[in-house]
Amino acid sequence: MAETLLQTLAGIVGAAHVLSDPSLRAGYERDWTGRWRGDAVAVVRPAGAEQVAALVRACAREGAVIVTQGGNTGLVGGGVPRPAGDAQGEQVVLSTARLNAIGGVDTGTAQLAAGAGVTLADARRAARSAGLDLALDLAARDSATLGGLLACDAGGLRALRHGTARRQLAGLEAVLADGTIVESRMAGLVKDTAGYDLGGLLVGSEGTLGVITAVRWSLAPRRDARAVALAGLDDAEQAVGLVRALRPALPELEVCEVMERAGVELACAHLGITAPGPALTPVSVLLECAAPSGDPLEALAEALQAAGAGDGAVIAAEAAGRERLLAIRESHAEAINAQGVPLKFDVGVPLDGLGGFWQRVGEVVRTRSPRARTIVFGHLGDGNLHVNVIGAEESEVETLEDAVLGLAAECGGTVSAEHGIGVHKVRHLALTRSPGELDAMRAIKRALDPAGIFNPGVGLPAA
Repeated sequence: MAETLLQTLAGIVGAAHVLSDPSLRAGYERDWTGRWRGDAVAVVRPAGAEQVAALVRACAREGAVIVTQGGNTGLVGGGVPRPAGDAQGEQVVLSTARLNAIGGVDTGTAQLAAGAGVTLADARRAARSAGLDLALDLAARDSATLGGLLACDAGGLRALRHGTARRQLAGLEAVLADGTIVESRMAGLVKDTAGYDLGGLLVGSEGTLGVITAVRWSLAPRRDARAVALAGLDDAEQAVGLVRALRPALPELEVCEVMERAGVELACAHLGITAPGPALTPVSVLLECAAPSGDPLEALAEALQAAGAGDGAVIAAEAAGRERLLAIRESHAEAINAQGVPLKFDVGVPLDGLGGFWQRVGEVVRTRSPRARTIVFGHLGDGNLHVNVIGAEESEVETLEDAVLGLAAECGGTVSAEHGIGVHKVRHLALTRSPGELDAMRAIKRALDPAGIFNPGVGLPAA
């Protein structure tokens, strides 16, 4: 069956774009962290929606399942195939790498048309060249794709001001499980309330309901006048108090990140730089303000002083200084990964519960894995924390998952704020979703993918 399938796929996209050799598949079969990996019969790289539709129909006929993969920057195992023993039939990785055409920017509607495989960095360059900006941003910008960002509803550094990918979606094109190509609001209409929002349904679905092939992305004005500050604080409760004081006072606030000293020291060592003074406090907050013109530095400094966090803060308006401070936060993931394969948790906690979660999570991990190290950082403005556990034994993983995600739910939060559920957190989804919600999700999955060919095992627990 596999040989027949490979020949069929080659007939659709060309033999050069069907990668069946194990050495060529390897990079697509494991995720960025190295924790999640599996086995595919082939990696297929279609060049457009028609080829995607033909691939979907071919795989359905042969009983193969499809794992759609963008830049492979996911952290919960949702974008790589399952191990052979867990797979439900032959697995095909559908790479969106060749869906990389940028159709142009409509400055009247402030929208960008692009293929799902266009990287965040390339899309942002196109937007900026037209005098606008793509507001979503994250450290994996050079690899992460627009389709992948929508599939997991990514947030990133600037969600505080601009929202997650869902809020920035203007329209999309996708292929459904029967090979039907659908377009939802791809004509450039700013207002369109005719019927269900099918495109919005696919946002956050992690490739389980269809294959996103093209998007229209809502853009933001360019704000090139920027200032960055790093403030040192005693604990996470002070950090929550700071963001509550700054948001009403600083309409220019775009980034508000929180870090602990251990993570900053690890990141600075990874970068080969000396940690700035505020970063040597127990908790530090990184802030960036952005305006279309002028200099937001003075407003940022005054707001910090009024909030009682100005003393000792480092503030930079020039590009080099801003980039040095931002790099400390952005290098956290790489610095942590360099210590070994981490266990990563992406949780969201209401600001009222964030301080308590921060204070308790280290002890929750230590009591279950005494040799493990815990490093927490994240997006303070929206309560999205990334808990990284280094050095845990494999036998301790499930216990740690139960404990950390259970603590997030206990604090009124969610088990996934921006990375998705993937395979990592399927059994924990019920912690923050009711039985009624889970039943509705399963009904949607059955309706759009009755044979279960899209990313089985991801996102939803079995009934």
